[in-house]
Amino acid sequence: MAENQRETTDSFQWLEEIQGAEVLRWVAQRNEKTVAGLASSSSFESYTKRLKAIMDSDDRIPYINKIGESYYNFWQDGTNPKGVLRRTSLEEYRKSDPEWEIVLDVDQLSNAEGENWVYRGSTALRDHDRTLISLSRGGSDAVVIREFDLTKKQFVKDGFELPEAKGGMDWLALDEVLVATDFGADTLTDSGYPRVVKLWKRGQPLTEAKVIFEGKPEDVSVSGFSDLTKGFETNGVVRSIDFYHSEMYLREADDLSRLDKPLDGTLVNHRNWIFVQTKTSWTIGEHTYPGNSLLFIDRSKYRAGDRNFEVLFEPRDGSFLADFALVRDHVFVIATRNVQDETYRYSRIDGVWQGTRLEDAEAFQSVSLSAVDRRENNQYFRIKWDFLTPATLEICDVGNAAERLKQSVRTFDSEPFQVSQHWVTSADETEVPYFLIRRKDAKQPGPTLLYGYGGFEIAMLPQYLMLQGPAWLERGGTYVVANIRGGGEFGPEWHLAALRENRPRAYEDFIAVAEDLIDREITTANQLGAMGGSNGGLLMGNMLTKRPDLFGALAIAVPLIDMSRYHKLLAGASWVAEYGDPDNPDDWEFMRGFSPYHNLKQGIDYPAILVTTSTRDDRVHPGHARKLVAKLEDLGHEVWYYENTEGGHAGAADNSQRAFMTALEYEFLWQELTN
Repeated sequence: MAENQRETTDSFQWLEEIQGAEVLRWVAQRNEKTVAGLASSSSFESYTKRLKAIMDSDDRIPYINKIGESYYNFWQDGTNPKGVLRRTSLEEYRKSDPEWEIVLDVDQLSNAEGENWVYRGSTALRDHDRTLISLSRGGSDAVVIREFDLTKKQFVKDGFELPEAKGGMDWLALDEVLVATDFGADTLTDSGYPRVVKLWKRGQPLTEAKVIFEGKPEDVSVSGFSDLTKGFETNGVVRSIDFYHSEMYLREADDLSRLDKPLDGTLVNHRNWIFVQTKTSWTIGEHTYPGNSLLFIDRSKYRAGDRNFEVLFEPRDGSFLADFALVRDHVFVIATRNVQDETYRYSRIDGVWQGTRLEDAEAFQSVSLSAVDRRENNQYFRIKWDFLTPATLEICDVGNAAERLKQSVRTFDSEPFQVSQHWVTSADETEVPYFLIRRKDAKQPGPTLLYGYGGFEIAMLPQYLMLQGPAWLERGGTYVVANIRGGGEFGPEWHLAALRENRPRAYEDFIAVAEDLIDREITTANQLGAMGGSNGGLLMGNMLTKRPDLFGALAIAVPLIDMSRYHKLLAGASWVAEYGDPDNPDDWEFMRGFSPYHNLKQGIDYPAILVTTSTRDDRVHPGHARKLVAKLEDLGHEVWYYENTEGGHAGAADNSQRAFMTALEYEFLWQELTN
């Protein structure tokens, strides 16, 4: 079907006008109905209060980031709903109730400026007292960036400042930054991200900043980068060709030189080392290096033209590279084996990297590592958690015992519950795992919630069920996480197996898990619900159209739905490498099969549906969610719909909104799956 034919037959395209008066009236009517129908019960009010109390609790770990001699934390609670940026010393942080110095109060700033600011992080100039703070209106991806003085605790008058746009800045020196933003006409990509990088000097009008690099309109984005480690300074430009392929350019004086790296891999400079992470096999010179591997070379040799890399880590015995972290003198690798984390440390001994398994991971545990200050020392933060155990934060130093700094308290009694892993055979005979979390004495069958994502190489690893425990497990529900293809649970190949024309494999995997839960009498079709957001919302849309008979209810959040127009809406063009290009007839031939909007039919008994989104989502256009609801209503189906006016792609901007949205989803699911 030609593009113009697809558009002219879309009678609900008017719902893509984000802030149109008629559209917002349409939204308000459905919000009012949903609040009256789902959010008026005593159980909803009770769960909303409890979930908000959990999110606001002082018993959460205040995660920290070292800048200079201080440790910074961004904190939101009932007193500070928009949050405060605060700092303390490591000695003070070790205390059970540390004293914090407020650096920036976002609530006060919002009130003073009459803006609904959402804090989006900062980029510090480490050897000075300056940082670049990003602020979003209502939670959107587009941000305002302002220079901030950490000593005076105020924004710098006439400092570096960018108006609202998608993009960013990185420091070169106190008076120089690399900046990528919306510079006006012909400076954005088709995806709405910057395609021009400039060198901007203090006091200089942004219009006079020098162009360093310009990408192509069809690129996803370009950005600047810098590493200001003394003695190893470097900076340059990254050109993201599509979501998975990028080029990297080293900047020296006014010259840019392209670095040799795999287009689908990453390159990281660290002191006099260069690390390359491959996604697929990479041939450079006379050597071919395996995919999903971590490579190393001395920077001086690389700069001299040597391309003989050492292989630090490669997949073996069912273990796959998930992530790596650097401290001053060592490399840490986090690998996954059967969706469980394993940690290794690599040390340079007598000119050779030697790897050591740090510990035997507990069953179904996840681990995160990050350097305290990789320029200065070998300290690192380690965080561990699992489905039923909240996070523990440790500070470690290579060669010394780990020190526990903080541990979050349990948000629910986990003793009655257990976690198990199961495998099911998908339609093409691939074995697919899933996690099952339920009461030890669960009576079968019962209300069960199946969660999935299946895209962009994002692995669904064990996460503490901080909110799901109180909102679902304690009620008597069973919770299931499906590790379907499209994710990264088994390395890049697991993702590539469900890319573009192979996307239906992810849906077949999810269906296989659902059928297995029913076959094993964990649940029944009427008691089985499913939940997913963003790409997971596309997954839910395909469950709706492909197997409506399998589910009693679907909770669909910030979803992609109309795959004929997704690439024309906000950031959608950046995902063509994941899904395909609907303007290409060959691509549309397979894409139409997984475009939920085009597969809704008259006379189908669809399950109960709750669709949620945000007016301020400038990543996945809210028109997807709106059009799904409108078309279902036109087919005669009742649909619950709620559109938060704030929140961006996360769907909520503060803890009150997060608690409301979470309680809304679980109240809907419980009502529908227990009737």
